[in-house]
Amino acid sequence: MKKREESIPLLHFSLFFMFLFCPLVFSELPSNQRNAMIDLSNLLNKTDLSWNISKEPCSWNRVTCSSGNSSITEISLSGFSLSSSDFLPRLCKIDSLRRIDVSNNALTLIPEGFIKDCGKIGGLELLNISRNRLVGPLPTFQGFVGLKFLDLSFNSLNGNINLQLDGLIALKSLNLSANHFSGLIPTNLGKAMDLEQLELSANAFEGRIPDQIMGYQSLTLIDLGVNNLSGPVPDRIKDLSKLEVLILSSNNFRGQIPAAISNIRTLSRFAANQNHFEGTIPSGITRFLKNLDLSYNKLNGSIPTDMLSPSNLQSVDLSYNLLNGLIPSNISPSLVRLRLGSNSLDGPIPSSVFGKLEKLMYLELENNSLTELIPPELGSCLSLALLNLAGNNLTGTLPGQLGNLSHLQVMKLQSNRLVGEIPVEIALLQKLSTLNVSWNLLNGTIPSWISSMRNLVNVNLQGNSLSGSIPYDISRLNSLLELQLGENQLTGKIPVMPATLQIALNLSSNLFVGPIPDSFQRLTGLEVLDLSNNQLTGEIPTFLTEMRSLTRLLLSNNQLSGIIPKFPSWLTLEARGNEHLTNTTTSNTSPKSAKKGKSVAAALLIGFAAALFAVGLVTGLAISISRRYYRVNDEQPQSAEDVPPPQVIQGNLLTANGIHRSNINFTKAMEAVAYSKNIMLKTKFSTYYKAIMPSGSSYFVKRINLSDKIFQFGSHDKFWRELEVLGKLSNSNVMTPLAYVLSVDNAYLFYEFFPKGTLFDVLHGSLENALDWASRYSIAVGVAQGLSFLQGCTSGPILLLDLSSRNIMLKSLKEPQIGDIELCKVIDPSKSTGSLSMVAGSVGYIPPG
Repeated sequence: MKKREESIPLLHFSLFFMFLFCPLVFSELPSNQRNAMIDLSNLLNKTDLSWNISKEPCSWNRVTCSSGNSSITEISLSGFSLSSSDFLPRLCKIDSLRRIDVSNNALTLIPEGFIKDCGKIGGLELLNISRNRLVGPLPTFQGFVGLKFLDLSFNSLNGNINLQLDGLIALKSLNLSANHFSGLIPTNLGKAMDLEQLELSANAFEGRIPDQIMGYQSLTLIDLGVNNLSGPVPDRIKDLSKLEVLILSSNNFRGQIPAAISNIRTLSRFAANQNHFEGTIPSGITRFLKNLDLSYNKLNGSIPTDMLSPSNLQSVDLSYNLLNGLIPSNISPSLVRLRLGSNSLDGPIPSSVFGKLEKLMYLELENNSLTELIPPELGSCLSLALLNLAGNNLTGTLPGQLGNLSHLQVMKLQSNRLVGEIPVEIALLQKLSTLNVSWNLLNGTIPSWISSMRNLVNVNLQGNSLSGSIPYDISRLNSLLELQLGENQLTGKIPVMPATLQIALNLSSNLFVGPIPDSFQRLTGLEVLDLSNNQLTGEIPTFLTEMRSLTRLLLSNNQLSGIIPKFPSWLTLEARGNEHLTNTTTSNTSPKSAKKGKSVAAALLIGFAAALFAVGLVTGLAISISRRYYRVNDEQPQSAEDVPPPQVIQGNLLTANGIHRSNINFTKAMEAVAYSKNIMLKTKFSTYYKAIMPSGSSYFVKRINLSDKIFQFGSHDKFWRELEVLGKLSNSNVMTPLAYVLSVDNAYLFYEFFPKGTLFDVLHGSLENALDWASRYSIAVGVAQGLSFLQGCTSGPILLLDLSSRNIMLKSLKEPQIGDIELCKVIDPSKSTGSLSMVAGSVGYIPPG
């Protein structure tokens, strides 16, 4: 017992000795590493790093050490807006580093000292300098014998890639996406041939896929999307027996889809969309795939009968091809998305299979020649969120079973031959945001229960045979932006409408009676109001002249009387066919809007002949503001129309300014335009988004819908040449594009972002009192100088789609820039889907020829 008591102090002393000295043994870094970290901290001088030099570096934020804290193994400085690369060589003094991450900063170069010194760190496995502003050619990586992962994506590196990477003997993953590399696909990618992931998308590589790539037998991922590659896909692709992902999207590949794809057992995703592939789809291609995208090609023939049946299949997109024949009836229950739209498919929609597709979320069969009934079995696809059967030859009634689709958000059944009434079961679709059954043969009344569907944003019942009155409580739809009820047989008086309406209210070609309701005063955000071809009586209310968002008012062929009020110059009014209306002004009424445009242009030229008249114009703009644009609240919830980011087919920088060239990031911009919350302005022809680049700089991105015939798009090369002309315009008072991106359906033009907004914003916002006489004079003179410059352009006629305070951007309170300029070579007013005269103030200024 005594011996045991004597052993206790000895035990305490041993424990005390261990805890006293072991921390020194296990936590002390080599002095060179500690000193290097202190030097690095002083050089960076970033308070948000929270590096305390009085403590051990292993306790610092973004620093990782070995398990015994005896060496530093990882430093991550991602996302600190670092612009100077001076600190990079300092990292190389820490010879135990295994991972260096300096992504998401503003670095412009990789110093030679970094390549030289860090190349000697044998244990360095990962180097991530992605999402910076690196420019110039790819440096030659000498040394780096242990480097496995190299990521330089989302920069502005350029030039060819030859032997710069040949010395990387351990390389497994290479990501050079979203740069400006050109030339042929590099083939010297590490002497050990151990490469597993190759990502070269969104560059300007050209030529064919080299056979040498097939020698990298360990490849699991190849992404060559969004380049200028051509030729066929080599049959040797089947030799890559470990390949899991193959992305060839948005190139110029031709020939047939290689049947060898079906022999790669590990391949789960194959994307070859937006190319020039033709011929038939090989049988068995989806045998091992989960995701297949062959959309936007020239594939023909029928869909192979076994194509949709594999149990592993999740997504198939064959839209925008030349496919014909029937939709296969054997469809896998694992399918989540099926897109077969815009082909020439015919026959019925197979009904028996849909009772088993419980995972299907997106079914898009639009713009084909499908016939017979909408299968009631679709009501068993309980996960369905989007149903698009528009533009077919479907007949019969709307099946009530569609009411079972409790997750459905978008229903597009327009342009078919559907008959009968809208079934009451549709009221159960409480998540529905878009309901479009226009241009069918539906009859009956607009059901009263539609007012209970509070998430509806777009409702289009146009072009049917609906009768009766509009439900009196339609105003309860407090999310509604667009209501299209034209071309029906609706009767009665017009009820109170939802105050949220913005895009359009179309009640034309019905049998409505009574006066234009006073409740329309609530529609402060409405752009288009169409009441034409009804039996409305009374006078045109003067409050319509005060609706600043209204750009088009159609009142033709009614029984209106009295004097037509004076409307603002930006509004297009059509009031023919009202024999008791008296018109005391012809400034903005139909039918001769073309003459109106010329007179406006002539008046503006005279008005801008001297600066004093220019001052008068700005004053006039302050009084009669154009609201052809409407501002979208940044706080608004993301709508159901938000979509995946557009895939870039082609993108080019137009500006020679080095700052803009390094700032602009096409991928980031496309992410921004996918969300409606980023919309800043919207016009008939385009939508303006705010896009924040990785550098933190903001830009306007203007989306132009290329499907509108008004844009003479032609070839990519032609469009590029015309945009180059606009990009070379040099005047401090003209807003010129800095870059452009082409997707399948749209063009996106990049402009400087002006935080002060438009002249309208300043005149009617919080800065209203900031415009003194000197500022107003400067703005007026600047606008005059900009117009004078546009008139004198030798590049060809310039079309200014609207001249208003809404498209005069303010760089400062004394520096205006005129926006929305286009080349007449790009725009053909005679081919517009609605003609330019339909749009309020559409031709605000055209220089005389």
